[in-house]
Amino acid sequence: MASSNNAPSLGRCGGFVAQYPQDAFHLPALRTSVPEARRRVSALLHEWGAAQHVCDDVELVVSELFTNAVRHTDSEKVECELALFGAHIRIEITDQGGPQDSAPHVQPGSVDKECGRGLFLVGALSESWGSRPADSGRGRVVWADLPYASLAR
Repeated sequence: MASSNNAPSLGRCGGFVAQYPQDAFHLPALRTSVPEARRRVSALLHEWGAAQHVCDDVELVVSELFTNAVRHTDSEKVECELALFGAHIRIEITDQGGPQDSAPHVQPGSVDKECGRGLFLVGALSESWGSRPADSGRGRVVWADLPYASLAR
């Protein structure tokens, strides 16, 4: 799916998301934090009753976006927010900026390279994704909307 820079933030302005389940956490911007982020997301999604395929897809997207924030910014911490709204789950990964505060984008030919497949995978699993400047004025928020299904369906 195409990315966009104008997606709404998760309930920050009394937005539409506030009535739905949501959670946020931050971790140090270290490679060792990526598996911890995955574990936290997995536990949260199981608590929310998400179907296993949703858990798998969301964990992969969080891993890719969190890894990019650690690898490509000068952040001390990375924030992860998840929220359910309707039949979708919104993922937001916020970094603190870096030497190149440009919007992330899929690199041509990245599918065949060892590094660079992350955003291609995010695009393949997401209904939409994109980025915007962080509310703090420093860093970026990279977001993705994925389909959500619960075990009760």
